[in-house]
Amino acid sequence: MADTQDRKPGEEEDEEEELDETSYKSMKDAVLFAIDVSPTMLESPPASDNKKADRDSPTSAALKCAYQLMQQRIISNPTDMMGILLFGTEKTDLKDGDSTFQNCYLLSDLDVPSAQDVKRLRDMVDDEEEAAKILQPNKDGASIATVLFCANQIFTTKAPNFSSRRLFLVTDNDYPVRAKQDKDAVVTRARDLYDLGCTIDLFPISRQDHSFDRTRFYDDLVYPTSPSDPDAPVAIASTTKVAKSGEGISLLRQLLSSINSKAAARRALFSLPLELGPNLKIGVKGYLLLKRQEHAKSCYVWVGGEKTQIVQQSTSHMADDTARVVEETELRKAYKFGGDAITFTPDEITRIRQCFGDPVIRIIGFKPMSCAPIWANTNKATFIYPSEADFIGSTRVFSALQQKLIKSKKMGLVWFIARRNASPTLCALIPSEEKLDDEGEQRMPPGLWLVPLPYADDMRQFPEQPDEPLKTTDALTDKMRIIMEQLQLPSGVYDPSKYPNPDLQWFYRILQAMALEEDLPEAPVDKTVPRYKQIDKRCGAYIEDYGRTFEETFAQQARGSLAVRGKPAPKRRTAEPEDAEKPAKRVKAEPKVKNEDGDEGGLTDQQMAAVNDKGQISKQTVAVLKAFLTQRGQSTAGKKADLIEKVQEYLESKGL
Repeated sequence: MADTQDRKPGEEEDEEEELDETSYKSMKDAVLFAIDVSPTMLESPPASDNKKADRDSPTSAALKCAYQLMQQRIISNPTDMMGILLFGTEKTDLKDGDSTFQNCYLLSDLDVPSAQDVKRLRDMVDDEEEAAKILQPNKDGASIATVLFCANQIFTTKAPNFSSRRLFLVTDNDYPVRAKQDKDAVVTRARDLYDLGCTIDLFPISRQDHSFDRTRFYDDLVYPTSPSDPDAPVAIASTTKVAKSGEGISLLRQLLSSINSKAAARRALFSLPLELGPNLKIGVKGYLLLKRQEHAKSCYVWVGGEKTQIVQQSTSHMADDTARVVEETELRKAYKFGGDAITFTPDEITRIRQCFGDPVIRIIGFKPMSCAPIWANTNKATFIYPSEADFIGSTRVFSALQQKLIKSKKMGLVWFIARRNASPTLCALIPSEEKLDDEGEQRMPPGLWLVPLPYADDMRQFPEQPDEPLKTTDALTDKMRIIMEQLQLPSGVYDPSKYPNPDLQWFYRILQAMALEEDLPEAPVDKTVPRYKQIDKRCGAYIEDYGRTFEETFAQQARGSLAVRGKPAPKRRTAEPEDAEKPAKRVKAEPKVKNEDGDEGGLTDQQMAAVNDKGQISKQTVAVLKAFLTQRGQSTAGKKADLIEKVQEYLESKGL
């Protein structure tokens, strides 16, 4: 449940966001764990004094990983299916007495997990004796062809209409066949799965005496991408980095991290043509790589009866005067203009929204990268990647465009309409290079980013700075540089996956405890809280030194520029003798109105017009506004808002 931040667009874009959310929720995911139960997978790692050393066998670690993933997805993805298939077991059981596929044991059927399923899996993970009854390996193991055929049958019967179906294969055997004929049969079964639209994800386990080699067999079995989505932007690594058992790095954590990285299905927001010029188009898909995760309320329930029932929602419009149900055909959309409501029919609304043409990404020019500063972004950026579905050769043209933009340090200026009824947007087409981690694995693929640019109405003028801003010195800059160097992250790169949203995680933890009848946790784990002790230990002395130098350098100037201008503290009243005469009550004198030149004649028309143009007319006092209107024979009745309106009307009548 990784949490990432996102920006929300304006009013019309909010409507499109709701459509996006609906499309996301309608795309279901089905995941089937296939876990090897061979004797080597059941071997526990050697004993070690290291507290971080592994204690679980690979099979036990895989089951615990499936249990944790089921805990997460039962709340965050309540419509997704998940199942667990053990292969290589002595027993054969596929539920309902089916024993077609030998040495395969369906521990959890492919279905939407319920609280009882999670409890059953938790009891098996915690109870070693119960697990030992099921996890009895067969001497000869199970045929991989049989496992793939069994997975094919499960996906076909349990999740025939799901948009994403994936098989997670966990094993330590890098060559599970004995002859070439067996390998051909396995490849055929794998091809049947891919033709069905399923994806096979391999999670290899390396042993101390043997390192898993994908090239021996699984490179011919596990394709780098899914045929149903060959243009997905997240590439699958050639080798999955899984820690060897007993090396001091938890196998469970490595396996869970590897599975979580592939647990979320890659879904395209849109598939559009990218128009480079007249009659020159290529196909691209857009992906939202960063998205804010929020509390997901899947449904309402009615608790007023004997049994809790899911509410079936329906909406109807009622007339205010007669309480009559208003039909959809009687409704019209209206826009206010000049105080009047201008109505349109649904067909007119459709024609208005589609007057800009079909959805497209059209390049209208190229500009230097400096023309798009980092603050010129009004919405979330969308990552686009080539697609060969509609236009053959799109990948080559897309790659040439991306490399040329990087080489020339240019960006594209595009006309972007995401979908029908969407407002057109001007975007910057910014290239991005491939990014690798320390181990050489791809962290970000090469591609292009669509960054929405602001219109003139989105730009705000900065307020005028009356005084000279406070500027630092070279000595203070050097001291602050030392402080920032001491506050660097250990890896030097901020990884958002290490800082989950504490509110969201706490919400899920409470739901999980209530559903599984567990003890409620006492306090949430908040990894976003700064480590104050370490900060003070690293740079506490440097910060104090910086503060002293700052006070010495800007002692006088800082007090004048940075002092808080609040109300002075009230003076303590001293006791007065009872017979002392109280001073007479002072009458508040009417303030004298002066113009900018210091004269007491009030503001001139030009001066008031200048104040109005700057948007500072509301800052004028009531006395100034009344004096201005009185000198020009205008009425001064009403509140301050009425006086401002009268002043503006007077200025308009004078053409100012």
